[in-house]
Amino acid sequence: MATANWRTINIDLLDPESSANFPVASLLPALPQVSAAEVQTLSGQIRQLLRGGDTEGALRGALENAPYGGDAGAKEVHLATVSEILQSIKASEMSPILSRIYSSENGPETLDVLMKYLYKGMAHSSQPTSASSKSLSPQTTGFSQIHSRGGGEGGGQAMSVLLSWHEKLVEIAGAGSIVRVMTDRRTV
Repeated sequence: MATANWRTINIDLLDPESSANFPVASLLPALPQVSAAEVQTLSGQIRQLLRGGDTEGALRGALENAPYGGDAGAKEVHLATVSEILQSIKASEMSPILSRIYSSENGPETLDVLMKYLYKGMAHSSQPTSASSKSLSPQTTGFSQIHSRGGGEGGGQAMSVLLSWHEKLVEIAGAGSIVRVMTDRRTV
């Protein structure tokens, strides 16, 4: 009795019904692997819908075919496609499109995927990229000044579009969408 210190024994490991013996891998469903080539093909089809004027169809196609099992490159390509779609839709069309998607079959789940892309886009546009880190110029005061060079739209305009979509999405789907996105282990 003197050799065993009963205070250091983890009795939860001895109980088969304990949460310590729960397989954590069962929390995340098995996801089919998606290659970057498949995402590129899908992106081309979605862009074709967008060029044809079917913005709602393009948005639905992108959200219903999110590459959960893809690698980082495939997910970045799909994020760029979704961002392009969101930026091409006018502000006056946002609420009607979201209402139609919400009232359709699997509508709330589709809008949850949109919320995931909004948050990923916000995180992506707030991270400095290699191009923006090159645009830092040291000043004689010792401070760095951030300025953009070249064409293209700035991160501020992209963030504004994402925040507008977020506002409309919360109006339609409710705050529960935020909670579901934050607790879902599948990432886009």
